Amino acid sequence: MLRSPSRRRAAAGLALAAAVAALVWWRFADSPGAVPTGVLRPDDPVVLKRGEQVYRAQCASCHGADLQGQANWRERGADGRLPAPPHDEGGHTWHHPDDVLIRITKEGVAKAVGMPDYATNMPAFGDSLSDADIVAVLSWIKSQWPPETRRHHDDINRQAQQRLPR
Repeated sequence: MLRSPSRRRAAAGLALAAAVAALVWWRFADSPGAVPTGVLRPDDPVVLKRGEQVYRAQCASCHGADLQGQANWRERGADGRLPAPPHDEGGHTWHHPDDVLIRITKEGVAKAVGMPDYATNMPAFGDSLSDADIVAVLSWIKSQWPPETRRHHDDINRQAQQRLPR
């Protein structure tokens, strides 16, 4: 059927184009005409319900039921590790674009920031949470921020998107 190399290349090119088109559609389908601001879905009630469940089960014991983090979270403890930071607007979570937050949650801080010797109590959740659960919990966290903080985070995502090679 596709015996000639040029036909195989054409078919492969069409398949690649279809895959890219599907990815673009999936990534931006819920925001027609809008400038994308990341992958988190802080306005999707289904995602937020799951995100809150995951947060309560996996994150609240360290980061607090109200996202407040642990006391003295900027100061290293006797073990040399930083306490769990808050995820509310007073913390630094919103200073990072979605892709960084997802990598930190999935891979752990040390791997995500490229510092293999970085000591932290934050586990990598890639083996215990699905990508959808990670997006859900981060979406729920973002949904708890005041509008101004959410707008700042959206701007950070836009800037990160603009830095990507085209």
